[in-house]
Amino acid sequence: MSGTISTDLIRGNTVSIILNILRQGDSYGYEIYKTIIELSNNQYELKEATLYTAFRRLEKEGYILSYWGDETQGGRRKYYRITREGEKRYEQNREEWMFAKEILDKLIKGEIKDGE
Repeated sequence: MSGTISTDLIRGNTVSIILNILRQGDSYGYEIYKTIIELSNNQYELKEATLYTAFRRLEKEGYILSYWGDETQGGRRKYYRITREGEKRYEQNREEWMFAKEILDKLIKGEIKDGE
């Protein structure tokens, strides 16, 4: 195992990763960044620029909403919340991923046997 995930492989799943985290509760950018690292057991780090680009796109498409927190200490944080449309998008992406994963497993690991 190479120990890294190809950027090409994960690119199409960034939205699903973010929506998965937000469906478990509102969060802010740096916390989401840290959660991704934690969920991958320190094996994947999503670049912050990619993360914030995805936030803008998801908000524009109506899948998440943003609002400013009212922290009593430190700087204000911009929080993100998944919308109902975002939850639907997550479920659709999850189903598509499960289907694709099954087919890719067959294509990558499968063997053609004589007579079949």
